[in-house]
Amino acid sequence: MGIAKKRLQSSLNSEVEKMLNEQVQLEDQSSQFYLSFASWCETEGYVKSAEFLYDHAEEERTHMLKFFKYINAVGGHALAAEITAVPHEFKSLRHVFEQVLEHEIKVTKAINEIVDCCFQQKDFSTFQFLQWFVAEQREEEETARTILDAFDLIGEDSPQGLWLIDQEIGRIGTEGVDSDPSATA
Repeated sequence: MGIAKKRLQSSLNSEVEKMLNEQVQLEDQSSQFYLSFASWCETEGYVKSAEFLYDHAEEERTHMLKFFKYINAVGGHALAAEITAVPHEFKSLRHVFEQVLEHEIKVTKAINEIVDCCFQQKDFSTFQFLQWFVAEQREEEETARTILDAFDLIGEDSPQGLWLIDQEIGRIGTEGVDSDPSATA
């Protein structure tokens, strides 16, 4: 049996493969959204927010590649994402991070749908692969919520408040969000 024919043999259910390829599209879209958010922040002078968002754009691209490589590794066929429309203008820094949270919730729901499908199809290999993404999405949502909390706690009604929020976003970007109160420094 040739290599090409061996590649056609796959334990990957066609429905799961379709959902994983849709996730490739969503992760790529996430990367493009983060790039757009970062560019807007940079042009508006929110340097720390831009750095945070550029880093997340790269992280989302890495997530897309993990899905891409997994699909091919288990005998499926990963499909390159289609380019979709990406917003380029935002009302405010808060609006950017509201969009971040909204998009991360969308990604979480998509991951959960794939996990559910894998469980129903008894595709435990893909189910296990997805567990990292389940945990990652919880962290992504928590980070976005923490950033939005900073707007309410610091206040965005003054240039100084916005500067402090931008600095806080930079701190969160380098230190992350510690959700475990028992964790030690």
